[in-house]
Amino acid sequence: MIMTLYFYAVILFLLIAFLASALKILREYERGVVFMLGRFWRVKGPGLIIIIPVIQQFVRVDLRTIVLDVPSQDVISRDNVSVKVNAVVYFRVLDPERAIIQVEDYMAATSQLAQTTLRSVLGQHELDEMLAERERLNNDVRNILDQQTDTWGIKVSNVEIKHVDLDDSMIRAIARQAEAERARRAKVIHAQGEQQAAEKLVEAARILSEQPQAIQLRYLETLTEVAGDKSHTLVFPLPMDLLEPLLKRKERD
Repeated sequence: MIMTLYFYAVILFLLIAFLASALKILREYERGVVFMLGRFWRVKGPGLIIIIPVIQQFVRVDLRTIVLDVPSQDVISRDNVSVKVNAVVYFRVLDPERAIIQVEDYMAATSQLAQTTLRSVLGQHELDEMLAERERLNNDVRNILDQQTDTWGIKVSNVEIKHVDLDDSMIRAIARQAEAERARRAKVIHAQGEQQAAEKLVEAARILSEQPQAIQLRYLETLTEVAGDKSHTLVFPLPMDLLEPLLKRKERD
């Protein structure tokens, strides 16, 4: 009697262990890559799936978007500037079968590929392009990663360069360059203003030369403006054009 109960207990224990190892529950965002005697069989899930112990094995794959932080990379730009650049990569598994069969560890492989691609792409550009055209560089890195990981069943949706770090000496050099650039622009703007003013003065002189009376009117208008300020003593020249009629009249007399 005792032996019979012991036998049934062993059978029950084995049945429970079998069911525990055979029944698997996959969430909505998970898939199971099932192998039958070492060969790929099918992709199962989500929900409740049954795995035959010993004969079948399965690998759980997450289909959600994975955020991969790319460590800081030492990059030498095309203009020989040493910078440290880090980025973040967003990708997800589209084909669980290829993600498990085609590459040993798709997470590690994608991380290493992102690091080498980041150094390769940024090394082809100058520092000013890294700082000013970050969106275009993000797209370049994303396109290369997406093409190379396509055979692994992975889709790279976005790449964002987070930081471009410079040493102190390079920061000071860039500040001096920016200051010199601002000074150059100020001189150019001042020269352009002088050129435009000269052109307007030449045009005004040409108009006044055609009408001598306009010079006298302009002179009187200037006197009116000067007369409004009574806090200073002003000395101004007297044009000979105003005295010429009086001198001719005196000569006739």
